Amino acid sequence: VLDLDACTWDQEMYEMPALPSRAVTGDLNGRGEGVIGVMSGPHQISLHKGSLIGLQEHADGKYGNMKIAFASSADTPFAEQIGRASLKMLEVLPGMTVWDLVVGRDWDGQDVNQIGRQPPLSSNKAATHFPRLKEMTGVRYDKMLFFDDCNWGDHCGMVQQRCKEPDTNMGPAIKRTPYGIREADWREGLENYQKQAEKLAEVSQD
Repeated sequence: VLDLDACTWDQEMYEMPALPSRAVTGDLNGRGEGVIGVMSGPHQISLHKGSLIGLQEHADGKYGNMKIAFASSADTPFAEQIGRASLKMLEVLPGMTVWDLVVGRDWDGQDVNQIGRQPPLSSNKAATHFPRLKEMTGVRYDKMLFFDDCNWGDHCGMVQQRCKEPDTNMGPAIKRTPYGIREADWREGLENYQKQAEKLAEVSQD
């Protein structure tokens, strides 16, 4: 589960003045030419390097049955619109947008993403975004990995503490990314998930 603003990408949607309309093309991490940025007025919105690497590896099928969803408390309905429009333009691989991968492939066209803070969502991801993700996807909390910049509050800590499975008393594995998702952050997050998976295996044997 990825946060968007200042985590998956480099901008805050509430600061963007317009829906993205112009694509910026360039090198997609050595995988060919594609949309590396979208323009909202004078501002370019681009994926952080670690986000792009992670999404590309996911597109390559490196992580088996992993699926991705977004949990973002975008401040306004317009910020939410900008975020969704950007996901539909930014590319992971040439010809494959983030939306194509996450919504089209991972969830068979169903938009399970929790973006915004308008009801039934709120600014508290532990109270609204994650319970809705679990309900819509059927994925247990302790089988999730959550990346968030946590610069506006410790969303990772709150989700891990408040969204626990009763039989294991464990919530999502977490990785705080105060500088956005760098490649090292992506790798460390996966390591955190692996450690949690090992603990879950031990619990199931007890």
